[in-house]
Amino acid sequence: MSGARRVISDEQRRARLGLRHLLVPARRAAAVEEVADALAGLHATDAATVYLSACARLAEPSAAEVERALYDDVTLVKLLSMRRTIFAVTEDFAPFVSSSTARAIAAKERATLLKHLREFAQGWDEERLAATERAVLAALAVRGEATTAELSADVPDMRETMLMAAGKPYEARQSVGSRLLRMLASDGHVRRCRPRGSWLSSSYPWAPVPQWPELPVREAKAEVARRWLSSYGPATVEDLKWWTGWTLGDTRRALADVGAEEVALEGGGAALVLPGDEGPVPASAPWAALLPSLDPTVMGWRGRDWYLRPEDVPALFDRAGNAGPTVWWDGRVVGGWAQRADGELVWRLLADVGAQAVTAVEAEAARLAGWLGGVRVTPRFRTPLERELVG
Repeated sequence: MSGARRVISDEQRRARLGLRHLLVPARRAAAVEEVADALAGLHATDAATVYLSACARLAEPSAAEVERALYDDVTLVKLLSMRRTIFAVTEDFAPFVSSSTARAIAAKERATLLKHLREFAQGWDEERLAATERAVLAALAVRGEATTAELSADVPDMRETMLMAAGKPYEARQSVGSRLLRMLASDGHVRRCRPRGSWLSSSYPWAPVPQWPELPVREAKAEVARRWLSSYGPATVEDLKWWTGWTLGDTRRALADVGAEEVALEGGGAALVLPGDEGPVPASAPWAALLPSLDPTVMGWRGRDWYLRPEDVPALFDRAGNAGPTVWWDGRVVGGWAQRADGELVWRLLADVGAQAVTAVEAEAARLAGWLGGVRVTPRFRTPLERELVG
């Protein structure tokens, strides 16, 4: 990495965000795969986020377009990966995400599950866990696809439970089956299929899939870093370390492997871009967006002061750091939005951004309400402003 050279202003960073994250209306995509690649993956812990994030960036938004990619063509796949979070990534990117991150998480999931089985269940060891995995995969091969409950009927060991935190106010029983399928998914053996119910449902069947090719871990991490930096650069080492959940050493090595170059940021400090990406991007017309809880743009960087005022964080994030629904104006978070029980979209600006912004936000709210068609969305992670708007 070379020394700091060109200064990239906050205004330029916001211009890059609008263009590269497909939030400028003229840059909206025709297909959901384009959106996923532009953002290096879509957050998918909350089933609704994938749809809302994609449709905010599609020229013709519809839940059917997202379902096509996820369940018909299977060109968008979900992996437990960066930051131990579920991401939806394109099938071309998936082998790199799997080898760089998901398989290591799967190994930790396996070790944790085995530890919990030994502590909180009876008669479990590594051999029994492996035998149960084989039985589940065999049952899936026969059924084609099946829910956790259906597989539990075929494989009795899946029905066992573990009593966690016994005697404490938050004690709970966890299903062996649900934990095992989560582990098999992160290891690339199974995938989530079309949910039973609406697209908001998290009750979905599972299906077996061929495992992704196993790539050298260092090569895979470099490709993840390259794709992320092309979407989120300029960014810091700390930003990428936070986004991936990698160690500091692995993060620095991956950035060195892609030849990341240093630039200076407005107000001081250094950041990184891909080779040749330090030049200015063209200005675009001001834009507005209503982005969902956990949207990749608001969750893309650890350092957010250049697009999010620190004083607005308590209203827009929960205590665990999960972003709620946000209103954007020309590269900045300027408010939040919610949907009431009757389907009405409501929003509030946290700063005076002018009449042009208000008109643009109103148009985006109408656009969102139009493709939702009366579907009611409640974020999985509730934030103070979202709760207040609903109430």
